[in-house]
Amino acid sequence: GKTRPMEYRKEQLEALGRFLEERKEDILKALHEDLCKPPFEAEISEIALTKNEINNALNNLQHWMKDESVSKNLATQFDSAFIRKDPYGVVLIIGVYNLPINTILVPLVGAIAAGNCVIIKPAESSSSTERLLAEALSCYLDPDTIAVVTGDHEMTSKLLENRLDYIFFTGDFPFKLIIAYNTTSHSITCSTYKIKRPERYISTKPCKVMQFSYCTDWRVICSRSSSGIQAGLATESWSSKVAFL
Repeated sequence: GKTRPMEYRKEQLEALGRFLEERKEDILKALHEDLCKPPFEAEISEIALTKNEINNALNNLQHWMKDESVSKNLATQFDSAFIRKDPYGVVLIIGVYNLPINTILVPLVGAIAAGNCVIIKPAESSSSTERLLAEALSCYLDPDTIAVVTGDHEMTSKLLENRLDYIFFTGDFPFKLIIAYNTTSHSITCSTYKIKRPERYISTKPCKVMQFSYCTDWRVICSRSSSGIQAGLATESWSSKVAFL
């Protein structure tokens, strides 16, 4: 219950904002070492977009957490009827090498705003950024509720063996199927996928199709990157088979 209070969530979001401000030069340096990203591109695609998400979450957090009133029928006229938005629980965020800050911190904003505990798995290919996140984030964010785990794909597979409640994943189609299989095997509540290139695909079971934007839902924060508009599937259970069109 530590992550539930609004004050705690705001505190963590503000701390994440301080990380971006105070370690800006370190972030730009790491991105240049990993990807040879020019400072202007790195600041726009990685830092500025994340700051925008933080500001958006801070400005709307009280509204997002507020109970939602619902209509009552004759049998419930004297009852209290409302929708209360609870955290999912433990969230795993898996980043990608070519947007190593954006694909980690943008979903992290949504996960914190929703009151979740978070496990972060940066892309091992961007080793300088991975090292920076592992060493610096714990100095700003609560290590009791937010952890950074480093390693290769074997470490990711080990993480997927644990009971998780939500997964944010950015990457290619083959590895997405591995994650989809694990979410089914371990009864994970839900997953959000962001494919690195625009594709069309279908599910053999009913699902919601949505276009990724800066903020799609108060509990699901995704990003539109410089690689173009992405499309994805969000289902109640990822037990479906997926095929490209």
